[in-house]
Amino acid sequence: MDSVRARVLDWFAHCKRPLPWRQDYLPYAVWIAEIMGQQTQLERVAEYFTRWMGQFPDIATLASAPEQAVLKSWEGLGYYSRAHNIRRTAKMLVDEYGGQLPQDKKALLTLPGIGPYTAAAILSIGFNQAAPLVDANVERIFARLLDLEEPVKSAAGKQRTQELAACFLDPHAARTCNEALMEFGERVCTPKRPLCGKCPLNGLCLAFRRDTVAMRPVLLGRPQRLDLFMACGIIRQNGLFYIQQRLQNDIWGGLWEFPGGKMENGELPEDAAIREILEETGWQVRIDAPFRSVVHHYTRYRVTLHSFFCTIAAGQRAEPCLAAASQYAWVEAQALARYPYPSGHRQLVAALLKSPVFPAHL
Repeated sequence: MDSVRARVLDWFAHCKRPLPWRQDYLPYAVWIAEIMGQQTQLERVAEYFTRWMGQFPDIATLASAPEQAVLKSWEGLGYYSRAHNIRRTAKMLVDEYGGQLPQDKKALLTLPGIGPYTAAAILSIGFNQAAPLVDANVERIFARLLDLEEPVKSAAGKQRTQELAACFLDPHAARTCNEALMEFGERVCTPKRPLCGKCPLNGLCLAFRRDTVAMRPVLLGRPQRLDLFMACGIIRQNGLFYIQQRLQNDIWGGLWEFPGGKMENGELPEDAAIREILEETGWQVRIDAPFRSVVHHYTRYRVTLHSFFCTIAAGQRAEPCLAAASQYAWVEAQALARYPYPSGHRQLVAALLKSPVFPAHL
């Protein structure tokens, strides 16, 4: 393992990316970068991270920030429970830890949104403690180096990789070792088209020697992607658009959206929009024209969202009777962008602002 470590560290010394949280390795910065990096590519994380730190430069500022400001800054990263948990954790850190992240794993694990991996990342990268980190990149490297046949996500595979990652660490340079190994997997020992010919480990790699690189790591069966179809109504009245805020305990809690919901089996999108609006607001509406159908992905789901311009039927109450939202607002078109939305509705807002073509009578 000493030879593997030496070669990876030498590669890292020459190829390390200048990511913004690597400027000073503040634990707060490491924490935010780690949470942002879940399900997100590092190049995109760097963009969001820089903007976030400009708006919330420390834990105290974040703890006192309005929820909507935090959600808006997070908008586009998805998995909004992460943003809610970050804000909750910041408040706990101010109240219980003097506005600082603790250097103890047990204490970190009591904080919302911080699991074993994130806790280890904070300890290792933020505090340079000897805590091994295992992500998909690390799993892939060791599976190929040792040509492992057991699935990396199996209990035995996880334990083996964890042990190997621990052996790889130099306890006096834990931060560098962990960052080097993960970046090496991301940029050299990649899932597809790994750079085996230029890899400094190819002389030590059993999979390279046995021509099994494409077969490693062995994965367990992947869950099938599910299609979800939804419909919503874009209601415009007196030059203003109706939007509503999702309930806090709901999926995408605290975000804003046009009213709508899931289509039932055999239901047409326009019929689903009319039904959902009635259920959520108590308003009877008519469809004036279709607008856009957009697609976004959430965990295992591919979500297709159909949208329609709608008009509230005559004789309806002025105020909605909210059944699936905490509050509502009527806003001008240019003000729509000030609110945070789930991905599908954000795409609709962007399309509205880019080409606001509405039925003539609206």
